[in-house]
Amino acid sequence: MGKMPLEDLGLLLKMMAQPFDAYVSLESALNSKFRGHDTRDWKEWSSFSTTNADEVPLNAERALVSRIKSSHRGIGQRKALKHLIAGAPDQAYLNEICTLLSLERLELEYPVTAKSLDALKALQGQRHLSIDSPRNITVFTPLLGLPSHKILLITNAKHMTDLDWLAGAHHLEVIGIEGSMWTDQKIPTLKPLAGLANLQAFFATSTRLGNKDLSPLAECPKLEYLGCARFAPRIEFERLHSLKPSLICSWFRPERWN
Repeated sequence: MGKMPLEDLGLLLKMMAQPFDAYVSLESALNSKFRGHDTRDWKEWSSFSTTNADEVPLNAERALVSRIKSSHRGIGQRKALKHLIAGAPDQAYLNEICTLLSLERLELEYPVTAKSLDALKALQGQRHLSIDSPRNITVFTPLLGLPSHKILLITNAKHMTDLDWLAGAHHLEVIGIEGSMWTDQKIPTLKPLAGLANLQAFFATSTRLGNKDLSPLAECPKLEYLGCARFAPRIEFERLHSLKPSLICSWFRPERWN
């Protein structure tokens, strides 16, 4: 990618908490912003990382707890937690997490072996949820019962066969439905996303789009950023660009097709 044009500098300084030189393009800056990476310093997070929930201070507002057998027990007593990264959550771990009613951001990291997401409906203040490789989840509709929810990122969902369950999810501002390094996520059609009133960014890396039609995204009035695989012909990206000229997507740049 080339250097960002200077005219974009003012925009970035307003929307990012990072210095301009940290990003080589507007696309990478938007990718970081909408995924929430710009608000997480991994050097700082290293001091919050543990495999034992009992080591998390009772007044901690953030923690990274990677479960080993039953080492998650006690996480439900950390009532001040607002941001939790949970490694290897099984059903017992997820159920205990869902007693943390102050949580605003939850990241369920590989491997996610829980079988049901129903308990998440208790987290009414949650704004950001990511789920990495939910190997046993077959029903995703419980995720729609969270009125404060703005960001939803799901990676490598083995049993997600379509996006129909997202139709009408007008409260979501960021949606990511993505595959893994080794497995593409199959998406039959983007039609369920058409007209989502508040969608600002859609992520679809490592994906295969069945009908190759990008036009439903043109019907999302607030869509600013598309980060995706080359899952449609060039003519489809060109058509989308003509319909939404302010939309940012790396596949709109001719050099990406060389």
